[in-house]
Amino acid sequence: MEIRVRPGDTLMNYSQLFSIPLMLIIDSNPEIAKSNILQTGQRVTIPGFTTESYTTQSGDTFGKIAHAQRLHVKALKRLNQDVDSDQLQAGQKIVVPKKTAAVEISPEGYNFKKLDRHVDQLTKIFPFMNNITVGKSLLGHPLHILKVGKGKKVQINAAFHANEWITSAVLMKFLHEYMIALINNETIRGIPALDMYTHTELHAVPMVNPDGVNTVLNGPPGDWASEVVSLNRGSADFSGWKANIRGVDLNKQFPAKWELEKKRKPQKPGPRDFPGFFPISEPESKAMAALARKENYDILLALHTQGKEIYWGYDGLEPPESEVLARDFARISGYKSVRYIDNYTGYKDWFIQEFRKPGFTIELGLGHNPLPIEQFDEIYDDMLGIFVRALS
Repeated sequence: MEIRVRPGDTLMNYSQLFSIPLMLIIDSNPEIAKSNILQTGQRVTIPGFTTESYTTQSGDTFGKIAHAQRLHVKALKRLNQDVDSDQLQAGQKIVVPKKTAAVEISPEGYNFKKLDRHVDQLTKIFPFMNNITVGKSLLGHPLHILKVGKGKKVQINAAFHANEWITSAVLMKFLHEYMIALINNETIRGIPALDMYTHTELHAVPMVNPDGVNTVLNGPPGDWASEVVSLNRGSADFSGWKANIRGVDLNKQFPAKWELEKKRKPQKPGPRDFPGFFPISEPESKAMAALARKENYDILLALHTQGKEIYWGYDGLEPPESEVLARDFARISGYKSVRYIDNYTGYKDWFIQEFRKPGFTIELGLGHNPLPIEQFDEIYDDMLGIFVRALS
């Protein structure tokens, strides 16, 4: 929501009028914050608000309307500067600010189109969150990264594997809940959201494999259909598909004992486990490797399904704090902490090898992939504490 600056206005005024933490208003208006001076007539963005049109009724006053909407009357006047509040007539059109309430994110069939729409909604309503494209999939879908906060850097990614798309919905629901808690200055699991914001810069990559996710949920696009069905052993049932659109398993792509996995995994493209003809060959894996190198994250969480387990070690290269975090994650979620498994080349493995920092693969839920959507609420409840612990 934008408002027009009047003489004497300050960002602090807006913080008080709209009950929004000043830090979030500053971070939503970086160019204005640089100059620290408001010019009359300038537009300022107020995060967490949208507007709707209202037609005045007989007997309405700005005071009555503001009271009904639980607003400060000055906030209503700021959005209607061209309306004479002392001569309000029935039938006039005014603009009423509406603070964003929690919105239920439907996880059913959470494909790239749904994700893209939610990313657009979140970044428009909460402009202190930045959406940056870190690369594109083979079919040209942007790989979104949502950045919010400041301080140590934590990456959380989801849907490396196509039929594990429920992880994208889990991560996006958390982002939405986090934004609502920030604008209302609330806590999540007992931790003030603003504390997380000031101490941690979250980089969320909600769908690493959009082409694969769309294939599982909607089938491959027409010009790829025959090739992908062939890679899927002639079947049009893609529920077991984990790979990207050309049959490379993106979480088998990283040079952490890649040669070992290459020998014992499928030797040609298919629905799962093919590590590619060489490491980091795919545009999606290239983008994720470049992102880690550029940002030098302090902690990395990779969301997968299923097993209710937390994998946190790689070849003895993990730092001591990995064990502390893994123990906390397990206690909070009820998941099992597992240091080593005979499975390599994953993004988490490579991250630990390259940076010697805490990296975790978290296997959400139980059952057969794709997990039934009925598990979503339980999975989210299990993961919420882990998200908060990672950011606090």
